[in-house]
Amino acid sequence: MNTEIAAAIGTHTRLTIWYSGGARLIEPHAYGTSQKGKELLKAFQLSGHSLSGRPTGWKTFRADKITAILPSDEIFSPQPGWTPTDTTMFTTLATLTL
Repeated sequence: MNTEIAAAIGTHTRLTIWYSGGARLIEPHAYGTSQKGKELLKAFQLSGHSLSGRPTGWKTFRADKITAILPSDEIFSPQPGWTPTDTTMFTTLATLTL
């Protein structure tokens, strides 16, 4: 389990992560595992790199593909539409409280 991601969720702190070739500014909302046991991060991306061409919006990241994490001191509120019961996660390790 990535304690840095879990801590950021617990404190509602924005992160910059490096994923698939570039930096992304995100608001982490949930961290857990898939049915296959892969660790996943559900986050709202505010800006940065995007292979899909959508640099903002809801994204699910595989934690093992995050190559670096830079915490910030910026606090955020849950994004509209956020629900703590995320169907992407088979097991939830950390989730944003409302």
